[in-house]
Amino acid sequence: MDQRMTLYRELQNSGVSFYTWDLGPTPAVSMEVGGRYAIFMDFANIPTAAQEQVILAHEAGHVRTGSTHAAYSPYDLVQRHEQQADRWAYKRLLPYESLCPAIHSGIRDPWELADHFDVTQDFLQDALTYYHDTQGLDFNDCPAPCPAASKKIRRFGGFFCFRLP
Repeated sequence: MDQRMTLYRELQNSGVSFYTWDLGPTPAVSMEVGGRYAIFMDFANIPTAAQEQVILAHEAGHVRTGSTHAAYSPYDLVQRHEQQADRWAYKRLLPYESLCPAIHSGIRDPWELADHFDVTQDFLQDALTYYHDTQGLDFNDCPAPCPAASKKIRRFGGFFCFRLP
């Protein structure tokens, strides 16, 4: 099952309601009312599966981080909430631990990575910028894959391979 369907199912199982709605030029909106969340999506504004996955993950980021706001909220609050939703989506769809093996396998061009993870190129570029600029992670120095019968664990700012018993 792909990530998009898994995410729909997880959100629905946690009580999030989904609605198809004409949102004008906006592809999706998430709302919280009385502790219950709903995501409204306008599929007329979501032409590809990659865009749907990115938009869904972003809206899920609002729900999972509780970063919803009123339409009349101050700009700085809106921006902070949008960043929180984006960061959640980056970590969900493009975890650093998944990007490095893809890069090691020879997938280097942004369009190839975006296609591999079924995300948009803009989302991929934004995620790479986030990991590099705010997390200090460098994709030129991706750790090599661990040998068979071991597990990679991220600790103390680095990756370590541990032999499995």
